[in-house]
Amino acid sequence: MSETTAGGTRTTAYGGNGSANGETLLTVKGLTKYFPVMRGFIIRRQSGLVRAVDGISFELNAGETLGLVGESGCGKTTTGNTIMQLEPPTAGEVIFEGSDLVQLSRDDQRRARRKMQMIFQDPYGSLNPRMSVGRIIEEPLQVHDLYDSRDERRQRVRELLELVGLDPRFASRYPHEFSGGQRQRIAFARALAVQPSFIVCDEPVSALDVSIQAQIMNLLLDLQQQLGVAYLFISHDFKVVRQISHRIAVMYLGQIVEMAPSEQFYLRPLHPYTRCLLSAVPVPDPDLEAKRERIILTGDVPSPVNPPSGCRFHPRCPWAQDRCATEEPELTDAGDGHFVSCHFWQDIEAKGGALPMAANGASAG
Repeated sequence: MSETTAGGTRTTAYGGNGSANGETLLTVKGLTKYFPVMRGFIIRRQSGLVRAVDGISFELNAGETLGLVGESGCGKTTTGNTIMQLEPPTAGEVIFEGSDLVQLSRDDQRRARRKMQMIFQDPYGSLNPRMSVGRIIEEPLQVHDLYDSRDERRQRVRELLELVGLDPRFASRYPHEFSGGQRQRIAFARALAVQPSFIVCDEPVSALDVSIQAQIMNLLLDLQQQLGVAYLFISHDFKVVRQISHRIAVMYLGQIVEMAPSEQFYLRPLHPYTRCLLSAVPVPDPDLEAKRERIILTGDVPSPVNPPSGCRFHPRCPWAQDRCATEEPELTDAGDGHFVSCHFWQDIEAKGGALPMAANGASAG
């Protein structure tokens, strides 16, 4: 199915077969976010547009996790911010529980945010250092007027701290008294306070040590099992995304170039960009490592102000042909919920075969 957006014609890719109940919670259609590029000191003029997000579409089911991966600057965080309406989209629809958030008034958006929360990347900067942990977690309860008395709110704060594995007595302490992993747990407690059905996790473990990352990932999985919350999990690290995601989408220069169920994504990578990323995964078996081909990307990521014509990946693609420079590929259904944006994915799959990969995945940047 194709649709016209501010960035041109794109094919809509849906399918959320990772959810237990299959109920669609979030539908993103043709989401586009452009930022103006201004020039001049006295007389400011717009000289161009940064195409941060350029016509992406997907669905997310209740209780499902969609991992969103890609290099730095590809538009992952902007996608999360735009879905949450922290940044107004240039075009497109964000339909959450049947309502288009883009069309809602500010008051209606505020009410909708009770069911939508966000975990930010920096556990040091996302908590107010002037507020105690108890006050930080209690604040959204007051904003949304969920409890009648302060005693009820404080009891809820204690329950939330226990839920994320922290001592309820910590409620009187301040953020600077906690480690990075503990602060991120506090951020999760704050997000869960209003009982959301959807959380955007923007690089929630990238600033943490590996051992702490594992604790936070286990916490995310436990919370999803207990509460049925859905995640949009933004990361550049494939090993983290593989651990938590039902489906994985790869972004490149503002567009989704591949999306598939998690296991199929690793066993059958179809887009050249995905194959290049996964070929960099170290394999512990020396015999297998010696047999596989390493695909090296050349050049830098093009500027989103002036993206290449045709396929945006073609200047760096080892399999690029003349058609790639002039014709933009559509996101094509490759079967079993697997979508890929490449003119020659069938030829590449037939010639390249499967890629031997480590069980832990890889890092995208």
